[in-house]
Amino acid sequence: MSRPAELFPYFADVRTLSGVGDKVGQALQRAMGGRIKDLVLTPPSSLIDRSYRPSIAGAIQGDIATFEVTVGSHTPPRQKGRPYRIRVFDNTGDMTLVFFKPHKSYLETQLPEGSKRLISGKCEVYNAELQMTHPDYIVELGKEDELPKYETVYPLTAGLSAKMARKAVGGALDKVLSEPPLAEWQSLDFLARQDWPSFAKALTLIHRPEHPVDVKDDSPPRSRLAYDELFAKQLAMALVRESNRKLKGQALQSKGSYVDDVLKAAPFPPTGAQARAFDEIRSNMASPDRMSRLLQGDVGAGKTFVAALACAFAAEAGVQVALMAPTEILARQHVETLRTFLEPAGLTVEALTGRDKGKPRAALETGVREGYIDVVVGTHALFQDKTEFKHLGLVIIDEQHKFGVRDRMRLSEKGLAPDLLIMTATPIPRTLALTSYGDLDVSVLDEKPAGRRPITTSIIPIQKLDNVIDGIGRAVANGNQVYWVCPLVEDSELIDLSSVEDRHRQLTAIFGNRVGLLHGRLSGQEKEQMSQAFKAGEYDILVATTVIEVGVDAPNATVIVIEHAERFGLAQLHQLRGRVGRSDKASSCLLLYKGPLSVNGKARLEIMRESEDGFLIAEKDWELRGSGDLLGARQSGMPDFKLANLDKHRDLLETATQDARLLVQMDPGLTTARGKAARTLLYLFEQDYGIALMRAG
Repeated sequence: MSRPAELFPYFADVRTLSGVGDKVGQALQRAMGGRIKDLVLTPPSSLIDRSYRPSIAGAIQGDIATFEVTVGSHTPPRQKGRPYRIRVFDNTGDMTLVFFKPHKSYLETQLPEGSKRLISGKCEVYNAELQMTHPDYIVELGKEDELPKYETVYPLTAGLSAKMARKAVGGALDKVLSEPPLAEWQSLDFLARQDWPSFAKALTLIHRPEHPVDVKDDSPPRSRLAYDELFAKQLAMALVRESNRKLKGQALQSKGSYVDDVLKAAPFPPTGAQARAFDEIRSNMASPDRMSRLLQGDVGAGKTFVAALACAFAAEAGVQVALMAPTEILARQHVETLRTFLEPAGLTVEALTGRDKGKPRAALETGVREGYIDVVVGTHALFQDKTEFKHLGLVIIDEQHKFGVRDRMRLSEKGLAPDLLIMTATPIPRTLALTSYGDLDVSVLDEKPAGRRPITTSIIPIQKLDNVIDGIGRAVANGNQVYWVCPLVEDSELIDLSSVEDRHRQLTAIFGNRVGLLHGRLSGQEKEQMSQAFKAGEYDILVATTVIEVGVDAPNATVIVIEHAERFGLAQLHQLRGRVGRSDKASSCLLLYKGPLSVNGKARLEIMRESEDGFLIAEKDWELRGSGDLLGARQSGMPDFKLANLDKHRDLLETATQDARLLVQMDPGLTTARGKAARTLLYLFEQDYGIALMRAG
């Protein structure tokens, strides 16, 4: 099933438009995209309102305005390089039109003395006089229709003027409007309730607005198009979700005696949230359908323990487990933690990473292939390599923001449809969970294990650095360890941010050789050696970049200092703070900032001081920073939306999710009239993984 013929005009190259050659085509490609659909689905970034018609005396500096004037005298320049000036007036006053590099004959034809004209452009005050440099429009009276009331503004790039962009989008719009309209993929009742126009009418109104309101994010035409985009994304997710459910998994059977062994040997009983999450995971694994579940837990909520229970259940059912971690440090740390939990049940846990070479690697691979190793922990190389399992039944993926729906689908194709559990310690706002993980079921760990004490958070100006250093000296004297986090690796003259190397030198001068250094430029082996040495107590202070955010675990560390905290996102600050407070000792987090703080910056640090609830912090971060910045949008796996703005259209996302799931339940093959139209929508918004499943179905 290939792309429907009615979409061919939408996917045509922009160079098929009149007046668009190679050069302009390339510029359009850079600014908006190289196909007709890229142009019509790019909303205007703003609007120039030419309907504002003040008198000359009533004009305001900086405004774009349209005036009806009488042309007065022309003053050509006396020397080269000077501007050509023309006085114009109405019955309230006069102003000057200014032209650089003028063609005298052209200006005399356009603006003959004594004629009446409409002029439109930006008002400026120069030497206490009103002037307009190079008016955007000069129109004879009676030809007002040549002056647009509203002008849309699009993203630009080198070689693409506002006028060219507008002309190209207009041409693209005419091209798609000249075709028969696409079948309606939204429910007609729903459109009527929302008072939304048809797809074609919505496109027309955002590119040729009848009123400035038409281009606003919450206008009916823009909301309609944003909903189409969200609905396409959620429909593809719903198809993946349905397809996952239909994939026959393995119904894993086990009495649970291994799980009991793990529970008996654990230092704490599981929290209510851990028990609930494991029950959800166990019932998924025991059912013949394949599990696709996200386990999201706040920092220190004990996800690894839940994963260990899942490993014990899988092993007793006779299958192997693969756990994939984003870094070698974290992979080896997981091995240690899982061994502690799983050895009481007699299970073997081994790491298999890029560092293992030669005979040891061959021995590990044999152990995996022949089934002697129950749990294999590694980086994503585990799945790229030729690693063979005897019987892989459960795949656990940890902290993989960059792991999108397509990757999850590829993974599903490995092994005998293993159950899939994805873990993240980043509390995810509901909106982000729906757009990035809508194909998964979700379990939430929202309680901290018993015995953990709250972390005291303080906000301190960088000027009090000496006091902070004195304070960590006292903490070290009391036998505690300290993390010190800086934003940059080495000094840069361009940005006044403390670098780890500079801070490491300073603290070493004070505390001697008990200060370690850890940053992303070290090799995997060096990072791991430093992490292990710090954990073993060979260093009192570890100066590091954010590489410690995931993975460095030293229960004796009770203080974390974060420099330039105002530069970090709240989610990241919360992750970093979670490096301390991992024992029954009182812990503290010192957020050092360089003033002056913006109102927003102050509000964000205050949230950190007031709350340790990662889910609340994530929602607040979303509200304060917007979706584009959250976690760094690309890192978070946030989809790229052109028409939808997740800050403004959150309520539409909820509706689109329910609507898409309902459509897939009622019409799994998308064969009804609405289903067929919805297939067209998937193609239009290029939701290929949904399309791939439609083809397979």
